[in-house]
Amino acid sequence: MQNLEEKIKNTIKKYNLIQEGDRIVLAISGGPDSMCMLNVLVNFIKQTSSKITIFVAHVNHMIRKEAKDDEQYVCNYCKKNNIEFYSKRIDVKKLANTNKIGLEEAGRKARYEFFNEVLLKTNANKIAIAHNKNDKVETILMNVLRGSGIQGLKGIEPQRENIIRPLIECERSEIEQYCEENNLNPRIDKTNLEDIYQRNKVRNVIIPYIKKEFNPNIIKTIDRLSNIVSAEDEYIEQQTETTYQEIVITEKLNEKPKEIILNLKKFNSQEIVIKSRLIRYTIKRLFGNTQNIEKIHIDDIIKLCNNNIGNKYLTPNKNLKFFINNNKIYITNQT
Repeated sequence: MQNLEEKIKNTIKKYNLIQEGDRIVLAISGGPDSMCMLNVLVNFIKQTSSKITIFVAHVNHMIRKEAKDDEQYVCNYCKKNNIEFYSKRIDVKKLANTNKIGLEEAGRKARYEFFNEVLLKTNANKIAIAHNKNDKVETILMNVLRGSGIQGLKGIEPQRENIIRPLIECERSEIEQYCEENNLNPRIDKTNLEDIYQRNKVRNVIIPYIKKEFNPNIIKTIDRLSNIVSAEDEYIEQQTETTYQEIVITEKLNEKPKEIILNLKKFNSQEIVIKSRLIRYTIKRLFGNTQNIEKIHIDDIIKLCNNNIGNKYLTPNKNLKFFINNNKIYITNQT
């Protein structure tokens, strides 16, 4: 059986996650997943003499009384292995209350803001997160429960922009075994065992129930589904990009306001799947993301285009406007 370090190296090679000269910020909590990732990459650099530089970033959420010990544990590992260590203490409960958001969301926001701070400070080009195959499956199930389209079935990707996930093909049980065999003695966050968050309920209640009553290999099964969906989604996205080039009339991406103009007749001749993708693709070109754009907005825009009535418009949010005039679709970034 392939050992875990080899498995992670193969994942890195398969998805081209790391190249010579990379400077990578590792998000390290001190738990089994992140300590496994850290130890594997330390060994990888030593064994291959790679010109890769790693930095460790740790966030103390100031929620658990053991948090200071977690921080010290990660700091000690970094000192022992001569790795630059950056930490930050953030009152996540206060942050959540101030911004009127959930604790999970506040924690995630705080972490990624700090990781990007360290990225800039160290002149790094990537952030490594220790998500594993179980995390990916949990995410897919959560997306299904919320009502997901095809993209939600992809789960967590090996790489998204400058964020890489070297452990994404490893199961949690393998990671825990690796930590034990290498005497890492990772820190255990006991709140992961409490069913107070949605993810914990999926992890501790739903998945064990499915394993027991339906399919003991549910992690592998859903991961396989995700890989199939990802391949098909990539193909549809390629078709969307090709179609976009055929129907775009004008792109004004360096002007104010930013605007894209599409051929209405050619847009209406597309299949519904491509229409939906074209709308999201166009919005992403204007804003860099499709945040706060939901299915109901997409449906309304398609209906507006199908009716083909001039001088009609929609504003899915205050910054975005879809306007129909003279057989053209005007999509405007009004920020």
